[in-house]
Amino acid sequence: MKKVYLSQENIYGGNLILVNGEHKVCGPGEEKLISVGKTGVLLKRQAGLLLWELLKKIGAAEQIVLVSGWRSHKEQQKIWDDSIAENGLEFTKKFVAVPGHSEHETGLAIDLGLKKEEIDFICPEFPYEGICDKFRTYAADYGFIERYPAGKEMITGIGHEPWHFRYVGVPHAMILKEEGLTLEEYVDFLQAYSYEKPYRYEENGLEAVVFWQEARKGKETLVSLPEEFPCWISGDNVEGFIITEWRGVHGSKKELRRA
Repeated sequence: MKKVYLSQENIYGGNLILVNGEHKVCGPGEEKLISVGKTGVLLKRQAGLLLWELLKKIGAAEQIVLVSGWRSHKEQQKIWDDSIAENGLEFTKKFVAVPGHSEHETGLAIDLGLKKEEIDFICPEFPYEGICDKFRTYAADYGFIERYPAGKEMITGIGHEPWHFRYVGVPHAMILKEEGLTLEEYVDFLQAYSYEKPYRYEENGLEAVVFWQEARKGKETLVSLPEEFPCWISGDNVEGFIITEWRGVHGSKKELRRA
């Protein structure tokens, strides 16, 4: 076993951080950003590479527009202020996150729109049919989830946004889809699983276990990991860490790259 010591700051980084009205962005969202394709829209490296790979796979690079990716805090503030001036506070609170609490500031979120002459920046059209629905079909395989589904508005604090997708990685996107959970629910859900009794997931030759480790307040947290398996650690931006281990992996390196 190898021992990893995690600081309190590590809670605020990783692909699984929860950002919403209650939990603000604390980490450096602009870290390792890349342009998705040659669009100029920025995302964190892994999210950007996989988004572009997915769009090419389904032949959607010319049909789906990348409306908005990473935003600076200053840009999010301007969008918030402009929307209030144009649409009013009620509409803005429903579809625009409070500055400092927007997933776009993490570099892990993307707004997509069906290509057309005019695209609404705040609420782009992304219907549940055609090429847009084809994107949804494959999204989880590439680590993306539809972040604000219908019927979950009271949980997410945001109105239904069929255009907003969030990168969480594999197998987490697949688990969220299979269990029908939002990211808020998933963070709570995983707290029931420990190293001794983890959540197990297997599909298409991928075998993974996921568990949660509470952070020690004001102190380093010790996490013991097996040396023989690949492992990923993400903070949850709440009070702990989510650990993913690939035990007995049979999948290809390409599949693991999506994690």
